[in-house]
Amino acid sequence: MAVVAEKPADERVKQSSFVTRLMRRPELGALSGLVLIVLFFLVFASGTMFTLSGVITFMRPAAQLGILAIGAALLMIGGEFDLSVGSMVAFAGLVFGASLTVLDLPLVAAIPLTFAFAAAFGALNGFIVLKTGLPSFIVTLAFLFIFRGLTLVGLKWATGGATQLRGVREAVADSPIAGLFSGEALQGLFRWLASLGLIDTFKSGTPKVTGIPVDILWFVVLALVATWILTKTQTGNWIFASGGDANAARNSGVPVQRVKTTLFVVTACCAALVAILTVMDTGSTDARRGFQKEFEAIIAAVIGGCLLTGGYGSVIGAAIGAVIFGMVLIGLGYTTIDQDWYLVFLGGMLLMAVLFNNIIRKRVTGER
Repeated sequence: MAVVAEKPADERVKQSSFVTRLMRRPELGALSGLVLIVLFFLVFASGTMFTLSGVITFMRPAAQLGILAIGAALLMIGGEFDLSVGSMVAFAGLVFGASLTVLDLPLVAAIPLTFAFAAAFGALNGFIVLKTGLPSFIVTLAFLFIFRGLTLVGLKWATGGATQLRGVREAVADSPIAGLFSGEALQGLFRWLASLGLIDTFKSGTPKVTGIPVDILWFVVLALVATWILTKTQTGNWIFASGGDANAARNSGVPVQRVKTTLFVVTACCAALVAILTVMDTGSTDARRGFQKEFEAIIAAVIGGCLLTGGYGSVIGAAIGAVIFGMVLIGLGYTTIDQDWYLVFLGGMLLMAVLFNNIIRKRVTGER
């Protein structure tokens, strides 16, 4: 009787192990880093860091950086960089502040005008990159200096020689939509929680945390929406395809040029949103607004699993990377450690994230 050789299993339907599936998740490095940072501060920081007020304190800078990191992550997954977002924060802040205090526009008009300026320059970035074939690194590096210079010139024009523009808070005091971009939300909920004794209060009964800053809510909503677009829609597939292999994607019918230009616009608009939130919060804007935030946003995206080569990454991972930065920036103040170590941390986290992502990529793909 002949023995029939058993067919080998088709690799296309082969089930991956749990560990392999876990290692394929781009958020793995960011989650691991977050756990280590939390453990570090649980040991070395004072106990107040992880109270509700302490968490809100470090989440505010994390949220502002996180909004930038979301745009940076989407663009990096699409295979491009934007080094001008930090300077765009300052430039958009100038446009927003000048619209309110110099042109006397209402807030409801100043906000779309600011986004329109940001979108136009984002589209210009994308147009130059795609039409000339120049690396986006070089093009946006040029715009980093252009936007910073325009901000300096514009501020001196708007203020008569100063590099800080004030009076924003007074200009928006009567606007019905000001609460969407400044202040705190859910204050009634926090008063109710305080009345039940569920959150800390002062002796007068007033809650120590009166609400959630709106920039944190913007950060959470944008992270969820961007993640849904990236993982559940055709647009998300186009973004991954454009960053993975632009020529193959183009041959498959993906509108690569439109996708990448849109991503540059989204990144610039994220910077404009941060500008609006910070200008509304402080009541002023200045020439150093957003300084070096482009590097922090890219580092957060890399920590979140975005490859420098494009085609791979996670918005949630980038958001976690931003939370790590916010935690370290504020958390060092709860310890006896010199806060200047924050810069050392930035460089170290970038190097470790790139090495970690490279090891994971090789392990998953089988590359030597």
